[in-house]
Amino acid sequence: MKVSVFRKEHFNAAHRLHNPDWSDEKNREVFGKCNNPNYHGHNYELIVKVSGYPDPQTGYVCDMKWLSDLIKAEVTNKFDHKNLNLDVEEFQKLNPTAEHIAIVIWNKLRDQIEEKLDLKVTLYETERNFVEYPS
Repeated sequence: MKVSVFRKEHFNAAHRLHNPDWSDEKNREVFGKCNNPNYHGHNYELIVKVSGYPDPQTGYVCDMKWLSDLIKAEVTNKFDHKNLNLDVEEFQKLNPTAEHIAIVIWNKLRDQIEEKLDLKVTLYETERNFVEYPS
């Protein structure tokens, strides 16, 4: 039977939701406070779920220390205490919504995790607002 393992991490980051193709008025109308020209921040909670069959020799779906190190290298070290719009390459031309952040994280991790394993990312932007990818 398949088993799922989870790793929870957190990072703090600032961002601004803004569509450069829209007027300032439309951006304020659509994104509200999240369009603050001086940015705003979140204490993000990230849950990474890896599912698969336990290895018959180790009993692991995947080594949790390895998963922790991967998340730190690919996500935490690159996003923590950063301005996502200005400091993170993936968001130079991509609006850093929670949805886009989750997809970017998934893509960064997916390339490093064995294809036989399933991957899901849950990202909490606030205590009550979170996204899951893939859904």
